[in-house]
Amino acid sequence: MRGFGFSKFQPNEIPKGGFEELLKLFLELLNYTSGDAGEALAWLNELDKQYNITNDDYGMGDFIDELKQKGYLDEDKQNGEFRITGKTEQSIRQASLEEIFGKLKKSGKGNHRSPQSGQGDERNSERREFEFGDSLDQIDMTQSIHNAQVNHGIGDFMMTERDLEVEEMDYKTLTSTVLMIDISHSMILYGEDRITPAKKVAMALAELIRTKYPKDTLDIVVFGNDAWPITLKDLPYLQVGPFHTNTYAGLELATDILRRRKTQNKQIFMITDGKPTCLKEGTKYYKNSVGLDRKVVNKTLNMAAQCKRLKIPITTFMIAKDPYLQQFVRKFTETNGGKAFYSSLNGLGEYIFEDYIKNRRRTVR
Repeated sequence: MRGFGFSKFQPNEIPKGGFEELLKLFLELLNYTSGDAGEALAWLNELDKQYNITNDDYGMGDFIDELKQKGYLDEDKQNGEFRITGKTEQSIRQASLEEIFGKLKKSGKGNHRSPQSGQGDERNSERREFEFGDSLDQIDMTQSIHNAQVNHGIGDFMMTERDLEVEEMDYKTLTSTVLMIDISHSMILYGEDRITPAKKVAMALAELIRTKYPKDTLDIVVFGNDAWPITLKDLPYLQVGPFHTNTYAGLELATDILRRRKTQNKQIFMITDGKPTCLKEGTKYYKNSVGLDRKVVNKTLNMAAQCKRLKIPITTFMIAKDPYLQQFVRKFTETNGGKAFYSSLNGLGEYIFEDYIKNRRRTVR
């Protein structure tokens, strides 16, 4: 008898109590505790009490001992405090990459394909007539001979330059990116933790570039009342402060960083949940959290226009849906000529990944 036979699906039981399973939970909790190992272990212990995630053969004490043995955890012998190690920081970034980007289809190793074609080393499906300067290895000899037979006949075979057909090549670009992260107080207000997903995205993007596009550069800038750069090592420990939102300062610093980069393709990704509310004037701060302050908005838009003149597009990821904020973002995007996404926290990583891969704006021929 032909056809298919179906039976009831029996899911595999999720293993409990092993080191790898507990490590995944521990790494996830570190994102929420801003790298505080002691607090993460305390939370893990509470989860164990409630959900019995360990067993009699392998308990929390065994897990902590193994964390230390395998180099994930250091213990201060004077006060007994736990600290995560560089190995743990790397594992957090890798876990973020797998969580956010693992399910997405990724392009080939080490390249950013541009929308135009140029001299490169990966063929695509497009064909065109030979032009002076094209490399000889681009010529499709089979199709060129066919063209010559059609154009001149088989009996008196000849081939001219017009018969030659070349395969288009995707040019591999290098990209310099600055990722701006809003750390103003609103990123943890209203019962929603927005800073943890932003940190995860930053760590995942950094790990993606480090492993897949090692010639690209990624700089990370945080902005509140002021703006300052942070290193990859700082990311797990990043916290929101009692800050307003000085978007202008963040853009100014990001632009200064990109000016020093020698790559031709430059871009800014900005993750924010609110309107610009602050400027620094000398040693004082001009603040207005009530609405879209004309003075703050105009200076921020002027900075967006300056980025456009420097050919630095800004992609804004707005994780808030207030209509008046969206109106500001539309004006900001129009001024810069960049793009904007109104993203949920769950979709933030996928948006940034896809935009990073697709955002090739120039090709050197």
